[in-house]
Amino acid sequence: LGTGGQLVEGFVSVFGFQLASREAVLAGAVSSVVSDGKKRITVMPEINTDHLDPQQVQLLEEMCILIDDNDQKIGAESKKNCHLNENINKGLLHRAFSVFLFNSEKKLLLQQRSDAKITFPDCFTNTCCSHPLNHPLELEEYKALGVRRAAQRRLKAEFGIPMDQATPDELKYLTRIHYKAQSDGIWGEHEIDYILFLQKDVTLSPDPNEIKSYCYVTKEELKELFKKAEHNELKITPWFKLITETFLFKWWDNLHNLSVFEDHDKIHRL
Repeated sequence: LGTGGQLVEGFVSVFGFQLASREAVLAGAVSSVVSDGKKRITVMPEINTDHLDPQQVQLLEEMCILIDDNDQKIGAESKKNCHLNENINKGLLHRAFSVFLFNSEKKLLLQQRSDAKITFPDCFTNTCCSHPLNHPLELEEYKALGVRRAAQRRLKAEFGIPMDQATPDELKYLTRIHYKAQSDGIWGEHEIDYILFLQKDVTLSPDPNEIKSYCYVTKEELKELFKKAEHNELKITPWFKLITETFLFKWWDNLHNLSVFEDHDKIHRL
């Protein structure tokens, strides 16, 4: 990370993540590393990003992990190209994660995504949602270690949570979901999303470029939030809605015994 959380070209100093060439990503043509180890140039749609937040545009250079429907790595592609509906509609799928962090009072930490976000700005969502990158540290698949390392990195980047307060060992991997959703006519999501839980009191120092507001909520308060969303008083991200309606409350009721809900074999298609 550069000063002020800015990504720099080439390698990011602390973690060593390699980024695609800025010019290639923003112009639309990048080389994707595929499973046979060969590099192939793929011409992607050209999208004008001049009107978007500069810091968020820099993050579009990150290289996400391309996967098939069974979560097997098949290559790598820029965050930009992974989130264009034109590519999603052709089947482009990448690996992601969603963190649900609870405090000692069993309240869930929510964030409202900043207006600067390219996908689903201003929406309320779970604690942290992002992607592991195409780097050996975050490609490690044993017990989803790479994904858990990525979650630690993003909790620090978004919420300022110190690295030693949310370690990979503390992040409990429950299961995976597969979903697809459009944010607008250009941008969207198509992910296999690893669900990670953590119950701990942590120090928060949010980055306003990532997070517009945040709060800890009880189950009843979350239900009230969803009622407001039904009346178009606020917006909720589609993955958070799917997870909440399908799984969240039974997991929340069993924070002391989450092991019984671990299912690392099944991918839930939502």
